[in-house]
Amino acid sequence: MRAFSFVLSTSFVLGLGLAALAQEPAQPPAAPEKSQSRAQSGETPLKSVEDAGARAQRLNDLFSKLKHEASATKAESIAGEINSIWTESGSATVDLLVQRATLAITKEDRSAAFDFLDQAIGLDPNNAESWNRRATLNYATDDYGKSLDDIRVTLRLEPRHYGAMMGLAAILEETDRKDEALQTYMKVLEIYPALKPAQDAVNRLSDELAGQAL
Repeated sequence: MRAFSFVLSTSFVLGLGLAALAQEPAQPPAAPEKSQSRAQSGETPLKSVEDAGARAQRLNDLFSKLKHEASATKAESIAGEINSIWTESGSATVDLLVQRATLAITKEDRSAAFDFLDQAIGLDPNNAESWNRRATLNYATDDYGKSLDDIRVTLRLEPRHYGAMMGLAAILEETDRKDEALQTYMKVLEIYPALKPAQDAVNRLSDELAGQAL
């Protein structure tokens, strides 16, 4: 199994659950055309300045807890809260599009998933999670170049996105840039020290690189 299988679970499932994501509202709004922006679609952003500030503070508090939590179980619960906040774009339409993309992925309809994510990014290019989901999907289709491009945007928008970092590290590892992969996994652990797949990757690559140096 490829190293990125963990990233798929982190990006789409950790703390959320595919079943919950796949449940659509009783009366979902129609998905907009790709060419529409949020302003063009007439949608009013749900987040006020105060809401954005409160969201940022919630994330800061949770990341502080995550950094100091030694228990993997408790840390996973904290990460779940972080992931839940990341899925709250502030736009009902964007959230629905990402939700529909996730449902399409469970049905192995990658074409539809790409379409939904492209629309979500077109509506709100500042929503890191839409880019992260598309990065994961691009990886799943073996398009490392596009995946890396999307990861870079994700990390520019949310530098603490450990799921995107895990994706980056996996691509570096699979393309035989193991020293860079190790450094990236270590950066993940600076944010999420209790993340066992990152711990395992650091131990494995450290041993492997040490053996190569002998």
